[in-house]
Amino acid sequence: MELIIVTGLSGGGKTQALRCLEDMGYFCVDNLPCAMVGGFVQLCRDSKPPVEKAAVVIDSRESVFAGEVQQAHMQLCMLPVNFHILYLECRDGVLERRYNESRRPHPLNRDIREGIKEERELLSFFRDRAEYIIDTSDLKPMELRRKLEEYFSGDRKAEFQLIIESFGYKRGVPFEADMVFDMRFSPNPFYEAELRGLSGRDKPVRDFIEADETYESFINQTEAMLRELIPAFVKQGKRRLLVAFGCTGGRHRSVCAAEEMHKRLKDSYSSRLIHRDAGIEAADIQERTGGKGES
Repeated sequence: MELIIVTGLSGGGKTQALRCLEDMGYFCVDNLPCAMVGGFVQLCRDSKPPVEKAAVVIDSRESVFAGEVQQAHMQLCMLPVNFHILYLECRDGVLERRYNESRRPHPLNRDIREGIKEERELLSFFRDRAEYIIDTSDLKPMELRRKLEEYFSGDRKAEFQLIIESFGYKRGVPFEADMVFDMRFSPNPFYEAELRGLSGRDKPVRDFIEADETYESFINQTEAMLRELIPAFVKQGKRRLLVAFGCTGGRHRSVCAAEEMHKRLKDSYSSRLIHRDAGIEAADIQERTGGKGES
C-alpha cells in the first residue's frame, strides 16, 4: 500500500492537492486525526479489494495535533506501508492575501500573521521529514497538478532525481530547496551596461563571471561536495534533491552557476534544470530601461 500524508500551511493548497490526488486514483480523506492513521491504514489493507493508494490530510486543525504527531509517525514507520510526506509551503504575504480575500479566519489565531507563525512551528516536525515540499506561492492549480503528477503518477521512475534551480533573492528563497548557495559573492554583471540585458546562459556573461577565481573554486568545491553527499542522501531513502543557486535578480550569476552544475552532474544523475526568475527579471529590466538595457 502507498500512503501520502498531505500536510502544510493552512491556505497553502492542501484541498486542491487532495482533489488532484483523488483524480489520480488515490482514496482520499481530509483532516484525519493523527491517532487514527494506524487504524486507517489497517482498514485500507483489510478492505475487499484492499486499497492500494491512499492520501490523507493531516494539519493543524486538530487541537491535540502536537501531542500525537510524533507517535503517529513512529506507528507508520512500523506498519507495512510505503508512505510519503508531501508538505505544501507558501510565502507569508501570499497566505495573508489569500485569507484576506476569502475573509476566513486562521484556524489557530484571529491574527493571521500570528496564526501563520504558530502553524509553521507546529508543523515543523512534518516539514523536516517531508520527501516532497512544494511552494504554492506562485503556482496556478494546473501547475500544482502537473507537479503532483510528476511526483506521484503511476509511471514515475523510482530513481533519484536531482533538481538544479536558479532564483533571485529579491523574490524570495524557494521553499522547496534542500540546499541554497548564495552567488552574491561574485561581481554582478548587471552593472556592466553591455551585459545587463543578457543572461547567465550567454557566453559574454559566463566569461565575465568565470574570470573571478573565487567562482571557479566555488564551483569545483560545490561539485565535489554534491558528489559526496548525494549517495548518502540516496542511501537514506531520499528520492529528490533540489539544489538552488541565488543572486540578486536571478538572471546572471545564479543562472550561470546552475547551468554549469547541471552540465557537470547531468550524466551522473537524472536531473532537471529550472531558471525560476530569469524570465521575470528580463521583463523587469526591459521595463526599467525602456528596452535599452540601462538603468
